[in-house]
Amino acid sequence: MTTVDPTSAPSTTPSQSPSPAPSLQDAPHVDVPALRDLLLGRWADVRRQARALAGREDLQKIEGQPWGEHRERVFGQLHTLVAEGAVHRAFPTRLGGQDSHGGNVAGFEELVVADPSLQIKAGVQWGLFGAAVLHLGTEAHHDAWLPGIMDLSIPGAFAMTETGHGSDVASIATTATYDPGAEEFDLHTPFRAAWKDYLGNAALHGRAAVVFAQLITGGVNHGVHALYVPIRDADGAFLPGIGGEDDGHKGGLNGIDNGRLHFTHVRVPRFNLLDRYGSVAADGTYTSPIASPGRRFFTMLGTLVQGRVSLDGASVAASKVALQIAVTYANQRRQFGSGDGEEEVLLDYQRHQRRLITRIARTYAGSFAHEELLARFDDVFSGAHDTDEDRQDLETLAAACKALSTWNALDTLQECREACGGAGFLSENRLTGLRADLDVYATFEGDNTVLLQLVAKRLLTDYANDFRGIDFGAMARYAVGQAADRTFSRSGLRQAVQFFTDRGDQRLAVNALREEGAQRALLTGRVEDMVAEIAQQLRSARKLPTEKAASVFNSHQHELIEAARAHAELLQWEAFTAGLATVQDPATRTVLTWLRDLFGLTLIEENVGWYLMHGRISMQRARTLTGYVNRLLARLRPHAQDLVDAFGYEQPHLRAAIASGAEAIRQDEAREHQRRERADGDAPVDEKVLYARDAGRRRA
Repeated sequence: MTTVDPTSAPSTTPSQSPSPAPSLQDAPHVDVPALRDLLLGRWADVRRQARALAGREDLQKIEGQPWGEHRERVFGQLHTLVAEGAVHRAFPTRLGGQDSHGGNVAGFEELVVADPSLQIKAGVQWGLFGAAVLHLGTEAHHDAWLPGIMDLSIPGAFAMTETGHGSDVASIATTATYDPGAEEFDLHTPFRAAWKDYLGNAALHGRAAVVFAQLITGGVNHGVHALYVPIRDADGAFLPGIGGEDDGHKGGLNGIDNGRLHFTHVRVPRFNLLDRYGSVAADGTYTSPIASPGRRFFTMLGTLVQGRVSLDGASVAASKVALQIAVTYANQRRQFGSGDGEEEVLLDYQRHQRRLITRIARTYAGSFAHEELLARFDDVFSGAHDTDEDRQDLETLAAACKALSTWNALDTLQECREACGGAGFLSENRLTGLRADLDVYATFEGDNTVLLQLVAKRLLTDYANDFRGIDFGAMARYAVGQAADRTFSRSGLRQAVQFFTDRGDQRLAVNALREEGAQRALLTGRVEDMVAEIAQQLRSARKLPTEKAASVFNSHQHELIEAARAHAELLQWEAFTAGLATVQDPATRTVLTWLRDLFGLTLIEENVGWYLMHGRISMQRARTLTGYVNRLLARLRPHAQDLVDAFGYEQPHLRAAIASGAEAIRQDEAREHQRRERADGDAPVDEKVLYARDAGRRRA
């Protein structure tokens, strides 16, 4: 395949494409520079700086590089980040940081376009290992270790996950038993399943680790706490009592030295307990500013939420890169003729529009939702809004956004790969490499299914709290209202009313669905109904023994996950809608409104069975839904390139030959060759033409 150097190839915009996108008369146009600035968000300058770094060749992944070399390359790149001052934003100003928590994450997540291994290894060093010392330790711990963590003289691991316990952190088996005579903790791994596993920096580079263990003192287990533990000497050899293994080659992210650690009665000084939320006195007395063990545990883990926030943003960024590559190619690659000798560009086919433009809509929704999440994260960790409720809201929002965006990234990368045909399968076009590297995003920092269960539990809690303190009369009226609404829906009356209202005028059915209020009502109503139904089904579990209650809860786990996912999609739709209000240019706002409508209506289309079964829409409206989605696709098709160009990634970020202008050159060459043949009369006669001519003569 002929390729073009992506650093020297012409940029690809619709005006330079061999086949400009079809235009609609008087159609609005997208103000690409203004939209690009809007999508950069609150920390636009930080993103620009991070993208400048990500565009540097010395920080980019070399496809096909042996994994041992890849590991060393990425470790060297961490030193480059230190030298460029790209990793200190979240740390205290007195230690050379900027106390900018949102800006820190915004910068980290952009590194994914250079190499996901670099983004994740940097996240391990400064976003997990360093953040644990920062948020779980005290000022004395900061002074002792943060300077070395910041300048990379102390590479470290975040030792939470165990082979036998991943997302269930509360059940980890490693113990830290306090010995008051020596004022030390005895850190011990009691069996093989308790080995710390999948840890970045553990196989080779780590010199220390923040180790999570069950803290035991005076014969009482006070639950999971974190200790700072040196693990290797200056020569890279394990310290006494510490051992480990290399996790080996993985399905992706092979620039990271993931490994296992285990501890055999390792003595750790009392000072090394990161004791912001739980401390042990010299005599072994345990104290905590948070009396509730459960609340203390979730508070400690909540301080480390930035991992999920950064994965959300990185997944959105990877989706943007994939779509920019695939749409650029689809606007240039020609396949199959229309009967006039001219082949069609791929994006002119409706099915191709379904594949890509619907995912552009999802990615915009994810992008707007991420900006809201990032702002919430910064508010909490800057102290601007840092109550228990704020932290719980942040935890829930991060869990919802991370689950949807990581799944969406995998879906988008795969669809973009297939949409680019064989070219998409070539490593030089990056889609397969990004897909492999992002695969694990769906399960680390919390398995997505487990995270959505967390979201569902919060929804049920909020549902229950809505009725706390309500008098009997109000509850009775609510129950009557619910019963009436359910009867109205299930009896078919709602459908009947819609049918008679819609009958004879399809436009009315379409207009009802395209309105913002109608979309909000349908998306919100689905979440409310799902949560209410589950809550009613689980009411009996409150009076059952723990084991039986757990069984009842488990029997409704699927519905819980589906409700949480619907809630997360609603959050994205709301964020997209709020984002529309910030768009200054009316024409751009019109196009983005179509895109928001496409997102909302495809969500409804995907779940149309639920809406029909619950009487939320009529058969007439359901039948018009797909047709209107297709009309939206046709409206948005001329703007697809502008919408992905507004993501703002340049050729040094894309680094895909098929998005470099090479395909445009190939197509122009082919068309010119065919034109010359026709003009010179040198083109051979197509056998089908002769056959048709002979058939005509025979008929005559």
